[in-house]
Amino acid sequence: MTEPAIVARGLRKRYRRTQALAGLDLTVPAGTVYGLLGPNGAGKTTTVRVLTTLLRCEAGQARVAGFDVRREPDRVRSRIALTGQDTAVDELLTGRQNLVLFARLLHLPERQARQRADELLAQFGLTEAADRAAGQYSGGMRRRLDLAVSLIRPPAVLFLDEPTTGLDPRSRNQVWDRIRELAAGGTTVLLTTQYLEEVDQLADRISVIDAGRVVAEGTPAELKSRAGGDRAEVVVRDRADLPAASRILAEVCTEPPRVDIELRRLTGPVTDRVVALSGLVRGLATAGIEVEDLGVRRPTLDEAFLRLTGRERAAAEREVAA
Repeated sequence: MTEPAIVARGLRKRYRRTQALAGLDLTVPAGTVYGLLGPNGAGKTTTVRVLTTLLRCEAGQARVAGFDVRREPDRVRSRIALTGQDTAVDELLTGRQNLVLFARLLHLPERQARQRADELLAQFGLTEAADRAAGQYSGGMRRRLDLAVSLIRPPAVLFLDEPTTGLDPRSRNQVWDRIRELAAGGTTVLLTTQYLEEVDQLADRISVIDAGRVVAEGTPAELKSRAGGDRAEVVVRDRADLPAASRILAEVCTEPPRVDIELRRLTGPVTDRVVALSGLVRGLATAGIEVEDLGVRRPTLDEAFLRLTGRERAAAEREVAA
């Protein structure tokens, strides 16, 4: 059985009066994209700094790429790469010069450094801009260059700390494409982000962190299921039809529907999407009720996130207090 790329147990770290990590546990399978999701101050960046040997925790143990982060930091660093929230490239140098510089710092011979720079420029779609100063690059181009720098020596584990913060949708999609390619090539990627769509699109598994602890872990689909099952929604055109529509909705729902009079909307949980939808269409048409919207939808990761970092955070705090 392949050893996990990252294993952390009981990590604790305090900044003065702030408990950044409060016994965090984490297991990241090798060759996957793993998402760390959480609100500001949840402990995501502190976790990355501990795992990349930039910060020592006060308690707990962690192994990355098979090596202990406390006892073997040099071995860990030789197997990982980190792209932080801010780009690390020199904006006065061209894209090619940046890559050659970092390659030489990693002790690649000059000829090999230039060859590797050309390979990465092509891989990240930067060949045409290779001889322009990095300061003239767009945000997405700088972020791609930053990723390219991290891959001069292909790492076993790549840490990406909020890599698309501040990028426009097109640039974000470009970075996502590169991350998918890296994972397909066998690199383990640990991704921290506040963008729920990002982990939904990229991550094989997700840990939701809040108050320095993991409050939930699973695939995106598993976490969504914790926000509840499918729900039928009906928005009627006339408020006077709400009572009749509620009775029709109750026939296909597993519990009495909720009614929002102001929005003229009714919602209720269902077990069979197709049966529920066909029953609603038939019942509303027979009753002559006009609707503005009608559908059955699955929970979103946003709903799961809000639930997991709300109610479950309170439960975790009660557990600690006990």
